[in-house]
Amino acid sequence: MNLRRFRVPVLCALLSGSLWQLGGAGFIHVKAAVAQTLLRDAWAQTLLGARQVAPWPWADTWPVARLRVPRHARDLIVLAGASGRTLAFAPGQLSGSAGPGDAGRMIIAGHRDTHFAFLRELRAGDELQLQDPGGTVHRFRVSSTRVVDSHSTALSLDGPQELVLVTCFPFDAMTAGGPLRYLVFAAAAGSVRDGQNSPQFGYRQSAIRTAGRDDSRI
Repeated sequence: MNLRRFRVPVLCALLSGSLWQLGGAGFIHVKAAVAQTLLRDAWAQTLLGARQVAPWPWADTWPVARLRVPRHARDLIVLAGASGRTLAFAPGQLSGSAGPGDAGRMIIAGHRDTHFAFLRELRAGDELQLQDPGGTVHRFRVSSTRVVDSHSTALSLDGPQELVLVTCFPFDAMTAGGPLRYLVFAAAAGSVRDGQNSPQFGYRQSAIRTAGRDDSRI
């Protein structure tokens, strides 16, 4: 029996919401975890040369990068776009921001209660690793964190290569949809091709106001 052919329909059923009996907030966390399984398959195809690989049949987004945070054991596939629909499944790259390894700021948004809950634990000096579709791993070091009001703050997309992670703040707020955002800034710290001193990336075979604007949970 082909386990992958069996697995994909089951996981797609979970994502489509046909198993709502898992219930409320619990379903949100299950969906976020299940999505990453399908996204890894799409990312593996991307590394082999495919482009804009839809991770499930109805997807209107695709993987653009793989984000790892070694000290906190986080390993996430990043999707194109930062709409609320996209962020329900994975972190998303803000449209118009720089691509992995390009000059300028790459901005990635995620939900404070699922994929980006760990942002509160990041400290200056922590390493972030971002793999691009060509297999190159770009390294960044956390330089600072900041809380800003999204109603009065906008980030420039120009400047030197930098990675910015964004989520809602406070992390433990009882109500969602507030204007505050938690930002993690990370400066470029070099790059290396997949497989060169970076074995953990070797599975080839298998502006801030916009981020989360249409989703009250980010």
